[in-house]
Amino acid sequence: MPPWLSVILLGIIEGVTEFLPISSTGHLLIPQTLGWLPTKSDLFNVVIQSGAVLAVLAVFSKRVKELAMTLAKPETRDYLAKLAAAFLLTALGGLVIKWLNIKLPDTVTPVAWATLIGGLLILWLERLYRGKAGAMEITWAVVVAVAAAQLLAAVFPGTSRSGASILMAMAFGIARPAATEFSFLLGIPTLTAAGGLQIFSELRKHGAGSEDWSMVALGTVVSALSAFIVVKWLIRFVQSHTFNSFAIYRIVLGAGLLIYAATANHSTSTHG
Repeated sequence: MPPWLSVILLGIIEGVTEFLPISSTGHLLIPQTLGWLPTKSDLFNVVIQSGAVLAVLAVFSKRVKELAMTLAKPETRDYLAKLAAAFLLTALGGLVIKWLNIKLPDTVTPVAWATLIGGLLILWLERLYRGKAGAMEITWAVVVAVAAAQLLAAVFPGTSRSGASILMAMAFGIARPAATEFSFLLGIPTLTAAGGLQIFSELRKHGAGSEDWSMVALGTVVSALSAFIVVKWLIRFVQSHTFNSFAIYRIVLGAGLLIYAATANHSTSTHG
């Protein structure tokens, strides 16, 4: 397979899954760890997620402009302060993760477990949330909880950054549309900073020649285009649907991957 084609496929996977509660990082790692697509660097896997930010800016351009034009209003400043606080907490936690040298897994089993457990948690939280309207105002408790959810997703690929943060906010009594908007807007600085930090670290350690930047750029552009379509659809979807269908998908996928991994390990040990 030509390198550019595998990059396009990974870019599509990233863009389609970034804002769905099914984990983009997990879906990027699955075909790579199973050998279906060439293995890419952590830099590639992290940086192409930044492309999805462009999709959020495009879809939420009206909301972003509204926030920028109403800075004099206390409610706008309060909302932006909460976005900033959630980002700073996530950034500080991300630096700790970087300092601890926590890497993306090179086997499918951890991703499979996170995918399966995440699906079960979604079903449980949706059951708790059923019949509740929820509040539209983001509280400070939600800010801390959402930041924690994003860090959990960073440590355990397969968890889903957007899914974890949306459902965490809902668990604290926030309405689904408000939780979705906060999660998506928070993704703008979070994903941009994660990509920027990864690039800075790579350049400092190995210089510019260690990565095929044209392929990183291609994956980022493809990710942005495919994410744009998904974000527009998901905003409409969450108005009247639960995440149960995504939970079932996660459970089936996680269980299937665990069976596949166990079978592959058994076959390897038998032939070894």
